[in-house]
Amino acid sequence: MEKTIDIDGIPVHYDDRGPANADEIVMIVHGWGCNTTTVESITRILEKKMRVISVDLPGHGKTPEPPSIWGVEEFTRLIEKMIGELGIARLSYLGHSFGGRIGILMSSRNDFIDKLVLVDAAGIKPHRTCRYYMKVYTYKTLKHLLPAVCGKKRGNRLLDKYRGKAGSSDYNSSTPIMRGILSKCVNEDLKHVMPSIKAPTLLIWGAEDTATPLSDAKTMEKLIPDVGLVSFEGCGHYSFLDNPGGFAAVLRSFFKL
Repeated sequence: MEKTIDIDGIPVHYDDRGPANADEIVMIVHGWGCNTTTVESITRILEKKMRVISVDLPGHGKTPEPPSIWGVEEFTRLIEKMIGELGIARLSYLGHSFGGRIGILMSSRNDFIDKLVLVDAAGIKPHRTCRYYMKVYTYKTLKHLLPAVCGKKRGNRLLDKYRGKAGSSDYNSSTPIMRGILSKCVNEDLKHVMPSIKAPTLLIWGAEDTATPLSDAKTMEKLIPDVGLVSFEGCGHYSFLDNPGGFAAVLRSFFKL
């Protein structure tokens, strides 16, 4: 069910699915340039036995952008406040890419996280520019969504057209606030908070991920105390879409579904 909740003047859109009286609750937060529809396949895996809350972050999907240039701290505080406003005492958290940054920071300073799943997550400061990551995230999102929405043949044609015009166009077409937010967040390194994460943590990664490389996952594996890493060969930044069967099996095992 689609819902909206006001958090500090921002109407945050989210989906609330699964049994209302479920013993376990999980929050899913998408990556940069994505929304709840991008992680719909993950919601479907979990919603039969868990209450699943999937959020459109500010500036994504149906949630308006923030009023100023936010960093990871501001996004994390919004999610923390949302959990409180929903009256949730405990929950698990799954974050893909940018959503992983929020999960890392939130789990490092809160004890209400039962389990943490980081999927091709950001959190290690990269060595490339913000413009590069805007281009990569946009292309990878379109690569998976266009064939599904427009059909394989037309979707691939549109993707080729986008690839031919890509470069800095996606960066320049974003609003100044969202460009500023991406630049600020990409340059925040969260390695220093990872040792404080107490929740059992699962890292799921595409071995061929070029946006958040597998080396990032291996760094997280060393820094997070209670952690396990699963990587899928031949998969990229959207490992849950590149290997849906394997991803579902690992997720069900972790949550004991």
